[in-house]
Amino acid sequence: MENQEVTIKSIEHATHDVLHIVVEKPEGLEFEPGQATEIFVEEAGWENEGRPFTFTSLPKDENLEFMIKTYPLRKGVTNKLLSLKAGDHLIVNEVFGAIAYKGEGTFIAGGAGVTPFISILRNLKAQNKLGNNKLIFANKTKDDIILETEFHEMLGDNFINILSRDTAEGFEHGQITEKFLNNCGLAYDKHFYLCGPPPMMEAVEKQLANLNVKKEQIVMEAF
Repeated sequence: MENQEVTIKSIEHATHDVLHIVVEKPEGLEFEPGQATEIFVEEAGWENEGRPFTFTSLPKDENLEFMIKTYPLRKGVTNKLLSLKAGDHLIVNEVFGAIAYKGEGTFIAGGAGVTPFISILRNLKAQNKLGNNKLIFANKTKDDIILETEFHEMLGDNFINILSRDTAEGFEHGQITEKFLNNCGLAYDKHFYLCGPPPMMEAVEKQLANLNVKKEQIVMEAF
């Protein structure tokens, strides 16, 4: 697919630093849940500043939706997005991505690394196939949790949060460890889907190996 211009239909904060952006869907654009595209701001000086973002909408939805974490101090694309409004234009590019659903298991996300899992889990819910899938979501604070209410409604007790900087009732505190994983009641013979900052993913991959999870059971992508 060549670069295609799309109009922003709505743009608002989902959390204090995450934007929920809805744009029109180009004719013929197809993707699988978990896949992403490169997005550019259509404005002079930004034409070559593309960044990859995951579709959080479903493939059959009328519009495209993204949840994008912003980093104002970096003065880059995500900071530029903060200045946009409905009616402004973006450019979307090729569809790509290594995260794909291969069967029931545990999703482990760090911060904005949850975005590939949003479309996957929404798609499973739409098909009544959520089963016993679990989501372990690691964030710094409670205010950082993306779609907390929706995940609770979808997954119930299978939505497990851990906060590294906050202590809040009903939330685990600290980093993901083998002991923490063991306390989550996971099925180690199922799939594990990992997405988050590379240091976190390397640590979790080692922990899973120590818990006898085979490499072929792990589906992962850095962000």
